Parts: sequence; C-alpha cells; structure tokens
Amino acid sequence: MAFPVSGYSPSFKRPPEILRLRRKRARTHEAAASSSPELPGPRLAALTAGLPLRPFPAAAGRGRCAPEPRRNPFARLDNRPRPATQFCGQQEVSAPVLDSNRENDLLWEEALPERTVTELHQTPHALFSESDTLLPKSKELPVDWSIKTRLLFTSSQPFTWTDHLKAQEEAQGLMQHCRAAEVTLPQSIQDPKFSTELRCAFQQSLVYWLHPAFSWLSLFPRIGADRKMAGKISPWSNDETLQHVLMSDWSVSFTSLYNLLKTKLCPYFYVCTYQFTVLFRAAGLAGSDVITALISPTTRGLREAMKNEGIEFSLPLIEDDGHKKKTYGTSSGRGEEQAISDEDEEESFSWLAEMGVHDKIKKPDVLSIKLRKEKHEVQMDHRPESVVLVKGTNTFTLLNFLINCKSLVATSGAQAGLPPTLLSPVAFRGATMQMLKARSVNVKTQASTGYQDQFSLEITGPIMPHTLHYLTSLLRSSQSGSFSAGLYPHEPTTVFNICLSVDKVPTKEVANKELANCGLHPKTLEQLSQIPLLGKSSLRNVEMNDYICNWRS
Repeated sequence: MAFPVSGYSPSFKRPPEILRLRRKRARTHEAAASSSPELPGPRLAALTAGLPLRPFPAAAGRGRCAPEPRRNPFARLDNRPRPATQFCGQQEVSAPVLDSNRENDLLWEEALPERTVTELHQTPHALFSESDTLLPKSKELPVDWSIKTRLLFTSSQPFTWTDHLKAQEEAQGLMQHCRAAEVTLPQSIQDPKFSTELRCAFQQSLVYWLHPAFSWLSLFPRIGADRKMAGKISPWSNDETLQHVLMSDWSVSFTSLYNLLKTKLCPYFYVCTYQFTVLFRAAGLAGSDVITALISPTTRGLREAMKNEGIEFSLPLIEDDGHKKKTYGTSSGRGEEQAISDEDEEESFSWLAEMGVHDKIKKPDVLSIKLRKEKHEVQMDHRPESVVLVKGTNTFTLLNFLINCKSLVATSGAQAGLPPTLLSPVAFRGATMQMLKARSVNVKTQASTGYQDQFSLEITGPIMPHTLHYLTSLLRSSQSGSFSAGLYPHEPTTVFNICLSVDKVPTKEVANKELANCGLHPKTLEQLSQIPLLGKSSLRNVEMNDYICNWRS
C-alpha cells in the first residue's frame, strides 16, 4: 500500500527515457559502490540506492563554484531538508536552467556541459560557438528589402549625439532630406556629440513619407493590426461618402508614386494592405533592368483575380521540373501551364505502361486532377511560397487592378474603410512627412571586472532598406567602426529578399547613372542595385568590429 508523501503529486508519470537512464545509473553506481569500500556511509548508501551523487563540498575550491544542490524528483520520496544555498564570492550560484517541473534533471545532467555563472548570464550571442558566428565578412551589409519595425544598436561608446538636436540642426536635416543632399562623413569622428554635420545627417536619415496619415492611428504594420487599432476613432468605417473620398485621394497618391518610379525619380515604395504587402522597385534595382513588383502573401482568390485581369505573373518559389517556373496571366501563360501539367501527368503514368499494368489501373479523371491542384494552391496561401512577381509593363496593369480591387480595403473590423498604407523614401502627391522615433539609453552591465557602461540606441517605425543602410553608415563613423545591432523585421516582408530570375542584369554604372536623381545617396543606391542574397530570410543581427561586418539572418 502506498502512503501519501507531502509535496508529491500522485499524477506524476516517469518518462520511459528517464527510467532507462536511471536503470543504467543504478547498475553503474552498484559497480562503483562494490569497488569503493572507503566511501562515506551516506554516499555509499546513495550509490546502492541508484541515486546521482552530489559533488563534495571541496569541489568549490577547485576553480569553480559548486552548483546548488537540488532535489531529484526520481529520488526516494522522503522529506530530506534542502541544503542552504551556496555562495561563491558575493554572487549566488544557481542550478542549470531546467524546466518548470524539474522532471528533466537527469537528462540535463547527462547532456549539459558545466558552465560558470558568468556564462549562464551572458547574452545569447556570446554563447554561440566559433563555427556559428563564422559568417561572410565585408565592409558592407547585403541588401535587405524587408521593412523593419525596430532597430536596437548597442555600443561601448555613447549615443548622446542623437539627443536634443538644436532647432537649426533639425531644420538643416529636413532640408538635406528634401534636397537629397549627399553627406559624406569621415571614417571616424573624434567627438560625435559636437559634430553638427553628424547630427544633421542623423535627422535626415529618420525622415520617411506616408499616405494616408492620421496622428491618432498607427498605419504600419497593417497585417494583424486589428487588435492595436480596436477602439480608435474611425469616422469613415460607416460613412460611404467619406470612404469614397479617402479612396479617391489614395488613388491619386498611388498613381503619383508609380509615375515617379517609372521616371526613376523614386527608387521603390510599398503598398501595405490589411492582407498583403506590395513592393514596387524601379528598373536598375535588385539586379533587374525593368520595373518589378513583389506581392506577399497571396491567396488563390487574389491570384485568380489577377489572371482574369490579364496580369502576367510568376511564382518565383514554386518550380516545376526543378528549373521551370510557372507563369500565369496571359493566354500564352495559361497554355504553357496546361502543357507542363499534361506532360507531368503523362510521365507519372508512363512507368505503369512499362510494367504492362496500365490497363488495370484506373487513371484519375480531369475533375480529380483539378481538385488536387486546387488543394495544392490553397495550401501555399498566406505562406512565403505564395509570393508573386510581376515585371515590366504588367506592373502598370497591376496598378489599375489594385486601384479597382474591391477586396483591397477591409469591409469590417478595426480597419474597415481604411485605404492601404503607402510608404516611400521620397515625397509624392498627398504624402505626409513622418519621423522615425529614436531613443538612446545608458545602462550598467555586469562584467568580470565589475560594472561597465553599455550604450544603446533604439529606432522604431517603418524602417525601409535605405534607412538601414544610411544609419549603419552613420554609426560606422560615430562609433569608430564597432557596434552591434538587433533587427526586427515585419515578417510578411522578409520574402522580398528572394533572388529573381532576370533576362539582363544592368551594370552598377548604368544603374547609378539612370537613378542618380531618385533621392538616395550614391552608396545606398549602389547597395540597393545588388542582387538579393538573403532568400526568404532577412538580417537579424549585425556586428561590426574594426569596420568589418558580420551578420546573421
């Protein structure tokens, strides 16, 4: 008969793997006990019972702190008192991180290497092995076309030069942005706090352009923003006349942006709807010699609507036969799709004919094949694989399609009646100038020699690719070429970093010459003209040491 024990849950069950380890330990400890008669009584009894041995108190004097003794849930169910917490110096020593129920102690003791208290409290980046951080090194970062919602820079040098800009510095920075002034800073600035040129350039880097704009409503991100927008004032939600006015103004602004893009006076812009995001890029960027538009994520309904409008597009991440990429939209595109489908269908049954049993196997009918394809298309909806690429003159047809698309605006919920958000690095008709938010913080962090200053700079808002490049260029000079950064992307836009198949790759010289008046610094323009290398991911961590960059995606 089992007697109840205080602190023991009768519903506790031992995993089979834990029991296997315990039986293995029991055999090992019995053999050790038989060959170690000199062991003290309590340790000999523990070995005989098959319990894990705790380290001798002398272990604390051999160069590391002894871990705090902890109760093993698989030990005898008695009420042995817990020993007092041990200290090493002035710092409390804690046991290795375990799960809340502490039922994996045995597995952790077998698998975890011993670490000092300092190592357990380090940042995750410091615990990476050398092989994990062995990434490409260069003076420049790869181009990243995702929109970031937050940047967190850290450095051993202060960011006080970003605080309390004078009225003249703020005005100068805004003027430099509007006139697309090129600012070239020295490699290292001795006293950044008193560098007017640096502070004006920082103000210039925070500017972006937005439509529509409502001071009480955050209009980025739009995907999944219903909860944040709930309860906010939206007079247009039930007013059809006001909705019509908003959409009319939005159409004018959207057309203005596309015309700037077409004439290479705007490098790129984003259209952010409540369901998907569109990235329009001018010819010469991302290794393409024509205008491109990427849409992500998409649904089968949206793709069917685009087909019906005659928009020719492709799914870059969906390949047939390992190499052929699907093309949809025009009659020739649909014919090619059908030809590929028929060819695949014939190949899938050719092996039955070779075996002589093809007449005994019922071939799927046309309806079954169609349902199977539709299921496959629906399964990739809302996923990165659903990204759509539109090129050349089809982007103008896409413009008209989006302006007239009924499902572009939500009909219910917190975003009902609200037009999509337009984001651009340059001014356009109906746009409002906005500023990213910057905040610097000084904190004390514990190190082996005591406490040291750690400085951080946080940037929040819709951070576009040119802004990321411009900010890292400023910090290269202000922080003497050494800083770290954590980057937080808007996840639906990370797929914009895929490498596109292009017919002709323009040279850097041609791209820089044709886009010279697009409003970007030549160095930034040179980076954005590169072919994307990050695939479906985006930059997450950046470390710069001695002006050399390391990054993780």
